[in-house]
Amino acid sequence: MHRRKFIANTLALPLAAAWTRGQAQAAPATIVEADGMLRIAGHRRFLLGLYGLPKTDKPEQAARDAGFEVVHVPPDPAALARLRGAQLMGWTELGAISPDSKAKDEARITRIVNSLKNEPNLLFWESVDEPSYIWQKPRSLKVEPGPIIAARNFVRRLDPGRPFFLNHSPTNLVETLSQYNEGAEIIGMDIYPVIPHGMHSMPVLWPATGRQGDLTDATISQVGPYTDKMRRVAGHNRAVIMVLQGFAWENFRPVPKRDPKLIVYPSEAELRFMAWQAIVHGANGLLFFGVDETPAEAPLWVNLTIISRELAGLAAPLAAKGVTLDLKPRYHELGHSIDRGIEWCARPHGDGMLLVAVNADGNPIEVTMTAPPSVRSCDVISEGRQLPVDHGAFRDSFNPWGVHLYKLGPNAV
Repeated sequence: MHRRKFIANTLALPLAAAWTRGQAQAAPATIVEADGMLRIAGHRRFLLGLYGLPKTDKPEQAARDAGFEVVHVPPDPAALARLRGAQLMGWTELGAISPDSKAKDEARITRIVNSLKNEPNLLFWESVDEPSYIWQKPRSLKVEPGPIIAARNFVRRLDPGRPFFLNHSPTNLVETLSQYNEGAEIIGMDIYPVIPHGMHSMPVLWPATGRQGDLTDATISQVGPYTDKMRRVAGHNRAVIMVLQGFAWENFRPVPKRDPKLIVYPSEAELRFMAWQAIVHGANGLLFFGVDETPAEAPLWVNLTIISRELAGLAAPLAAKGVTLDLKPRYHELGHSIDRGIEWCARPHGDGMLLVAVNADGNPIEVTMTAPPSVRSCDVISEGRQLPVDHGAFRDSFNPWGVHLYKLGPNAV
């Protein structure tokens, strides 16, 4: 397919690292800019990472070759050293400080921080995962905001330059989740919507619906609204990193109880849509969960690699500040209603602009998009197509939940 050829020709790996392999030096300074983008060692970065390594012979190198930059590891210097050998950064969990076990928790955190804080490729710390969520106890909180904020304040004295990451479940009110904000500079949410029909109840999924999320939209296009929700939670002075699905739900069931017909992985097209829709809605980075629980023979890693390398190949425009593009869509009759239709965002890209457009509907659409008349060319990135442009207008077709990446030029605005 054209996308594979584009990736092979345009992705320069390894990406520029903030440190040199084997060189002892301080960890790169990481700050969050006003739009939520991370600035690492002086450079804006759209972060691309994994919650675990793939089941391959050389997993660290496989992750790096796929374009990923950061991987979750246990609190072990040896694990970070293995990542460093592949020019990967890492992060690890510290937990919270409970008022009932304050001395014990502080001692544990002190031990971990002091053993790892001088590792040059440790990018950030993580707090408690999904602190507001307890399965089948929706009115209860797993960990109150106080212990998480206490841990952040305590670690700030031990390791002042490294940020905290806090990941939420796709539940609860914005007001509830916002109470945790003082415990982290990077806010995330996991959303894993590829769930086959007929899925039996299991922990994490809502018993009444068999879904992980709780918005009205049960399709993969719920990723965008959840990204919007997390931006409302985080505000504009924290990064929002979305955690996306890299597994089949049925594989978390004990082997004797698994139904092979229900082992369904996100397809290449689904992975691509979820990633780019999160970006359209303002994500400052993406992490994929469950790759380490996925069998080597499954198609997931191959498909995810195609998407991650496409993302890495556009690292520069993705890290750039967004620009406003006055784009007017006009839909053509295909026999379907238009629900949400085209969603888009734009970034500077070379001498022109990157336009990311996703079809948030589960039906195909055909649309004429009219940009400012200064737009005189439209290349469809990774597809080997060029669309005719007439006074800023160009026409294209989208599959259900389809994605097109356009290079508009010159002087798009």
